[in-house]
Parts: sequence; structure tokens; C-alpha cells
Amino acid sequence: MGDLVLIKDSNRVRLLTLNRPEALNACNDDVYDALTAALREAAADPDLAVVVLTGQGRAFCAGQDLAELGTPRVHEDGQRHGFPPFIELVEAFPKPLIAAVNGIGIGIGLTILPHCDLVLMADDARLRAPFVTLGVTAEAGSSFLLPAMIGWGNAAHLLYTASWIDAAKAVEIGLAWKAVPNGQLMDEAMALAREIAQMPIASLVTTKQILLAGRLDAVRQARQRENDAFARLVGAPANREAIAAFQEKRPADFTNLPAA
Repeated sequence: MGDLVLIKDSNRVRLLTLNRPEALNACNDDVYDALTAALREAAADPDLAVVVLTGQGRAFCAGQDLAELGTPRVHEDGQRHGFPPFIELVEAFPKPLIAAVNGIGIGIGLTILPHCDLVLMADDARLRAPFVTLGVTAEAGSSFLLPAMIGWGNAAHLLYTASWIDAAKAVEIGLAWKAVPNGQLMDEAMALAREIAQMPIASLVTTKQILLAGRLDAVRQARQRENDAFARLVGAPANREAIAAFQEKRPADFTNLPAA
């Protein structure tokens, strides 16, 4: 299976690269678990100040692996796996977290961005929140974070239409901090990370803790509401139709499904 997440540490910066390019870096439980482990190590390492997250190939992250969404993994080791422990760690990650969005970002490839302190996007990268097209709803606290970050109208448009937005639009609405030419993305992201990493780690951690304090409870409450909604919607008629359409490589047809 190989390394699903590549780890490179230098100059007090940890670079995490999603390494499932054949699946456009879609996340299954193994990917989430690898990310969670690498982030926990970085949080605990006194010699690491900043984490940069990017993707291998032409995608940043294509979201949840739909094959696993349709048939959830059964783990028998008694440990928590997959998305829940990952997002719990990300939402309260104690050190500066930078996203370098190198290509398409779908689902968690978009909803992780409000949890990052700084987001740089390649100028040809694009983002999409496809949840309604899958018969489900918002995730990762995005039902709170997106309206707070980009405004109600922009959040509603993203979530209700599932339309693509490009890097320029993402910067315009405040979802990304900066768009740069694709060939310069990693140089700029790593230069920014190294600049921040020169600061005292204790001050960085304390400053991030103060920044998070104003929103963390609201994010956790939003995630609980999202989790409750997901539990109702996963396996419901719209979600079953979306998964079947994906597996059969055809457009989904929601026109004759019940409204609730």
C-alpha cells in the first residue's frame, strides 16, 4: 500500500503530503489514521513549530473515499479510526497549520481549510463542497466556520449548489489567503512556514490557543449537529441513489425521492 502520507521535517517545519494520487488523494480510514498520527507527533514534538499540508499529483484532496462511505470499514481493535479522531485533532491543533492547495479540493479538501491558519492555493486549483449531491450535509464544523469566514451568502452558495470555485474566488471571499502560480506554490508555502517557525514555539502555541478559544466550543457544537444529521442521511434514499450513481458511473436522479 505504501506510505499514504509522506512526512518530511526540516527547519522546525513538518511537511505532510497526501500520497494517494491514483485516487486523487481521497481519504479513507487508513489515510485519516496516518494523518492523525503524523499530526499528533508534530503537536508533541518540541522541535517542530509549523505543519504544512499538501497533496501529491493533481489533487489536494478529493474528499471522502465514496467506496468506503458506501461500505463503512469495520475495525475490531477497539480503537477509534478514521474521520472523527482526525477532525477532533485538527480543530484544536495547537501549532500553526498551513494548507498548500496544489489542485482540486473536494469535501474535506475544502472543509479542512477553515481549520488552517493560512491557506495558499495554486492559481489553477479549484474547490467544491459536494455534500448535497451525495444526499448528506455539511461536515467538519463547516456549518459554523464557513458562514463565519466567508459570509452567509457565499457559504449558502457553496453548500446548496455544490459548484466549483477557483483560487481567485477563494481569495476574494476569504477562504484562502493567497493564490500563487502553481510552480511557485510549495516554495512560497515552505518559505512562509520557515518564517513562522523562527518564532518561539511557546509563543506560537499560546497565540493559537487564544485564537481558538473564541470559536472552539461553537465548532464542536456545530460538528455535533452535523454528526446527528449525517446519521439520519447516510443510508437514506438520496444517499443510496448518490452512491449507486457513483458506482454505476451515471448521473444521480433525485427527482422522485421523498423530501424528508
